[in-house]
Amino acid sequence: MSTEHQKYSTENQADAIRQYADALNMEIVRTYSDSGKSGLKIEGRHALRQLISDVESGDTGFDVILVYDISRWGRFQDADESAYYEYICRRSGVSVHYCAEQFENDGSPASTIFKSVKRSMAGEYSRELSAKVFAGQCRLIELGFRQGGMAGYGLRRMRVDQNGVPQGILQLGEHKSLQTDRVILVPGPEEEVKTVRWMYREFVDGGKIESEIAAILNGKGQTTDLGRPWTRGAVHQILTNEKYIGNNVYNRRSFKLKKERVVNEPEMWIRADGAFEGIVDPQVFFTAQGMIRERNRRFTDEEMLERLRKLLSNHGYLSGLIIDETPDMPSSSTYQHRFGSLLRAYDIVGFRPDRDYRYIEINRALRRHHEGIVSDTISAIEELGGSISRSPVTDLLTVNREFSASIVIARCQQTPAGSLRWKIRLDTGFAPDITVAVRMNDANEIPLDYYLLPLSGIATDKIRLAQENGLMFDAFRFKTLEHFFKMAERVRITEMAT
Repeated sequence: MSTEHQKYSTENQADAIRQYADALNMEIVRTYSDSGKSGLKIEGRHALRQLISDVESGDTGFDVILVYDISRWGRFQDADESAYYEYICRRSGVSVHYCAEQFENDGSPASTIFKSVKRSMAGEYSRELSAKVFAGQCRLIELGFRQGGMAGYGLRRMRVDQNGVPQGILQLGEHKSLQTDRVILVPGPEEEVKTVRWMYREFVDGGKIESEIAAILNGKGQTTDLGRPWTRGAVHQILTNEKYIGNNVYNRRSFKLKKERVVNEPEMWIRADGAFEGIVDPQVFFTAQGMIRERNRRFTDEEMLERLRKLLSNHGYLSGLIIDETPDMPSSSTYQHRFGSLLRAYDIVGFRPDRDYRYIEINRALRRHHEGIVSDTISAIEELGGSISRSPVTDLLTVNREFSASIVIARCQQTPAGSLRWKIRLDTGFAPDITVAVRMNDANEIPLDYYLLPLSGIATDKIRLAQENGLMFDAFRFKTLEHFFKMAERVRITEMAT
């Protein structure tokens, strides 16, 4: 069940299944229930996955599975996936009965056709509903209403009724209680508004880059609206978001039907210009955008190398920090991406750091990776409607006030025999519920994969990983952080699922 729709409440389903069992002289010995879960994918359906696992084990204690109807088995977008899970049960000698359907699941040609049609209808229902919900959200955006997410520094969320009359500011973690109410953005505390305007002046007129602005703010002891220290990414987000000039923009990213998260092109964005009261002058804002585009324009390989040669000539040596803090230079990560590694770019321009220096350089790059991953994680969870806070003391993330998480970077090291190894140090002293361990690739440039390690399952503060680690650790291994994001996602219980 993913909604509170009366027909599909778990209680009503249980009653219908019980009546079906009584009519056929069956005894219900076990119940599997996925309450509040979407039926689009097997991921997140813990009860269904446990059911399939129990069936495959061959020691279930039951020989029939009773399901309310085909849509409760799942609204899988591939009808064959739904059939596959039923086939697993049938292959193990366990039959599946759909209690509310008007046909008997007896394997006859007629029942096979009915099931195929019903499975397709279940998936199509979700596709149609997704389109309707998206259209409704776009309409609200065009009318000037905010659709989820945090307000951001310098702004606050205001709840208004159906006539547009203000009903009060929503605090962090609060949501509107009435379906007819809407949310708009309004200027925040005067001190925050002044700080935002100061950022733009320093960037446009003062020539300061984001990291310098963040350093000044941290030096003054100022923090973000979430009480966190300022970072380059946090400042950059303020300098590039149109909400600060009052524009309402939606659909920058998509995650429809629980498929892969994608970044949409600007022509796909839904927007309403001038929807809110802006706190930054539009001319200053668009001047900043032009400066950022020019800074990020694509240099040729030779242009990048020529700038690197001049930087080497001026300083006598090179480092990622020097590159990142030099105006009009591509970032060190851009050099890494374009030339395969920062050391290869150094080699081309004739700079050869010693081994110790390379080790320091890698560590600096990993620290930048850590900050970037933390910032991206916070942004992703906020976009999903979740709340997240970061402790300035322990650096732990608290998600939805329900669980804590620590993000650690695991550097890749090569043994004399050529094998790859990763050492993970866990923050056991702070006891995070989940440690997100990011394994870097062999060049320590990009993440290779992610381990979501629960506190209850790890008895040590240090873990040494190889390329393959067996089920004990690799059961927690994921290629992306999508699974972690789903743990924090919030879905309104009144929405029809998906």
